[in-house]
Amino acid sequence: MTEAGTTDGHPADQHDLIRVRGARENNLKGVDVDIRKRRLTVFTGLSGSGKSSLVFDTIAAESQRMINETYSAFVQGFMPSLDRPEVDQLDGLTTAIIVDQERLGANVRSTLGTATDANALLRLLFSRLARPHIGGPQAFSFNTPSVSGSGAVTVRKNAAARAEKRTYTLIGGMCPRCEGMGTVSDLALAELYDDSKSLTDNPFKVPGYSMDGWYGRIFIGSGYFDPDKPIRDYSKRELHDLLYHEPTRIKVEGINVTYEGLIPKITKSMLSKDPESMQPHIRAFVERAVTFQTCPECDGTRLAEPARNSKIEGRSIGDVCAMQITDLARWIAQVDEPSARPLLDSLGHLLDSFVEIGLGYLSLDRPAGTLSGGEAQRTKMVRHLGSSLTDVTYVFDEPTVGLHPHDIQRANDLLLRLRDKGNTVLVVEHKPEVIAIADEIVDLGPHAGAGGGEIVFQGSFDELRASGTLTGRHVDDRAKLKPKVREASGRLEIRGASDHNLKGVDVDIPLGVLTVVTGVAGSGKSSLIHGSLGGRNGVIEIDQGAIKGSRRSNPATYTGALDSIRKTFAKVNGVKPALFSANSEGACPACNGAGMVFTDLGFMATVASRCQECDGKRYQASVLEYRVDGRNIAEVLDLPMIEALEYFSQGEAKTPAAKKILQHLVDVGLGYLTLGQPLTTLSGGERQRLKLASRMGESGGIYVLDEPTSGLHLADVEQLLGLLDRLVDSGKSVIVIEHHQAVMAHADWIIDLGPGAGSDGGQVVFTGSPAALVADRSTLTGKHLAAYVS
Repeated sequence: MTEAGTTDGHPADQHDLIRVRGARENNLKGVDVDIRKRRLTVFTGLSGSGKSSLVFDTIAAESQRMINETYSAFVQGFMPSLDRPEVDQLDGLTTAIIVDQERLGANVRSTLGTATDANALLRLLFSRLARPHIGGPQAFSFNTPSVSGSGAVTVRKNAAARAEKRTYTLIGGMCPRCEGMGTVSDLALAELYDDSKSLTDNPFKVPGYSMDGWYGRIFIGSGYFDPDKPIRDYSKRELHDLLYHEPTRIKVEGINVTYEGLIPKITKSMLSKDPESMQPHIRAFVERAVTFQTCPECDGTRLAEPARNSKIEGRSIGDVCAMQITDLARWIAQVDEPSARPLLDSLGHLLDSFVEIGLGYLSLDRPAGTLSGGEAQRTKMVRHLGSSLTDVTYVFDEPTVGLHPHDIQRANDLLLRLRDKGNTVLVVEHKPEVIAIADEIVDLGPHAGAGGGEIVFQGSFDELRASGTLTGRHVDDRAKLKPKVREASGRLEIRGASDHNLKGVDVDIPLGVLTVVTGVAGSGKSSLIHGSLGGRNGVIEIDQGAIKGSRRSNPATYTGALDSIRKTFAKVNGVKPALFSANSEGACPACNGAGMVFTDLGFMATVASRCQECDGKRYQASVLEYRVDGRNIAEVLDLPMIEALEYFSQGEAKTPAAKKILQHLVDVGLGYLTLGQPLTTLSGGERQRLKLASRMGESGGIYVLDEPTSGLHLADVEQLLGLLDRLVDSGKSVIVIEHHQAVMAHADWIIDLGPGAGSDGGQVVFTGSPAALVADRSTLTGKHLAAYVS
């Protein structure tokens, strides 16, 4: 016997498991599971079965919370507060590094280079080697303006004080015209007002600027204009006062107010906001009235003239940031300067990591907000490739999202390399190619939502195949080519498309059929479809953008179904609809309609507890006395979609508007979700399908979907294909950007871009039916699709 009663090895070597006991986060039903450390474990199951709740919300969340608690109370006061997950016991945790699909910050100043510190290294390199020399690294930063100043300072020496004149200058790299944005905005005056009208004729086209409202009364009462004079007859001074007048205190109707010109007022109130957060009518106005164009001074490089003229071997920092990363890596390798060798080696290693992970087709000046979820996730992976850390738990959320079958092997190699360095790798994934490389698979289910939250299988890939679980039955699914494809009813022409890496592409997209646009990541698919079709009349785009919503938002509020439900409750009970809103008059006063009471304990984690007053129902007790067909509003919001559809289809609760929306939600496979489930608890796949359901009722003949299989279990793909077929059969044209071979095989027409990524792509390499693509096999997509259907 050795120390501590063990019989083999050192006692420290016995801690080789992560033990989870009684996990109850979200829909988990007291899950117990042991996960082997230093192995690759893949978690599978339907969307909503509890994978993310177990991996992210329990294991990773508790690891991060415990690490935060090791810091001093002072430091914790500056860190986000993390709640303790609902779990009885968690043993064997190591430091967790989460690599999720959250988009990189969409700040207009953030680029791929700034987000990964590649620009920081380049700025340092140019400050050392570029000629003419213009200053330190800040002289090459488009986020640092040039500043100069002078004045008198008081200097005290030997008990005497005297004034001295001092000047200072800070050389920054920011273009003064566009302030480092790369674009300048311009307001179309014709969209602001009708110049043939006078102020009394209500000339403004800006939402909320009616002459009967307060804004209109300020303009008329300012005294700067003749209210009966048409705007086109204004003098230069009058037009300046209308459009650009600086803020000035005036008295209107006996009240002191601030008068300001129309353009600065609109800029502050509308143009400074995130378009996604605007009301639809205001966003439509902004899209009409504001035009963005490349800055004429810096030509979109964001840089001031000195930074554009300071070069290394004939290239400025703007030139190298615009290069494709594969080309930039080769250029850096050719720079021969012994004094900067460590810097060049660090930069070269970082750029090689981009290429290795499949992002070599991007450029460092690419705005961070334009990266897809998959590209953002792989960007986050870059920093871990050369890490010397071991015994770390890496947590990945579907790392193959946005990857062509040709690229998936590269992602698999990365996961295996991280594991082989002695790390624990936990992956939430649906793709069979990733499931197959796992050391162990944990399958959750048996169904989704309330029907899930249990471990239904744990073992190897071969054992999964024979297990009989939903994942086991579908893991070897292969879609077949359709024996007959639909005939097109027309053509949608794209001519001379040249966005990003597209090389003057001409292509016809057939109408009235299911068209799939495919190609390797970075081949130009999104640039072709979104860049050429976005904004056209009748085109409904459903992209991968995140849903805006707080913990008060739910599917009922997001889709608008709750509006008609409230009206039904109000009509049946003879009261106001506002009573049935948890964000308005009907809200529980103790929790303000949140259902939870959040207690801030200063530097400690915020404690969330169920509201004792309403027991988490969010409404006042008096509101819950009003019923429709035997149910109150809280009970209705607890209904799964499939049951709510039946409830609102008949009897006293019959609500056609809600029924129509609920039917869309069930059609996209969300029938298991409850109406009132907070949006913050939905998985990525659920959020995307919710977005699709909310837009299915819009009038428009062409639907554009961007990788709708993201986050979908193998068993759900068949349901999605049925939905796409129903859309086409109802007379719609459906265009899908997709990598999933089952969707390709089901298409009526395929447009394949390539042949490679970045500068090696941007061309249409095949158009035709899936059968013709399989027979041709001349493209990467053709080869993989042929292997799939065979």
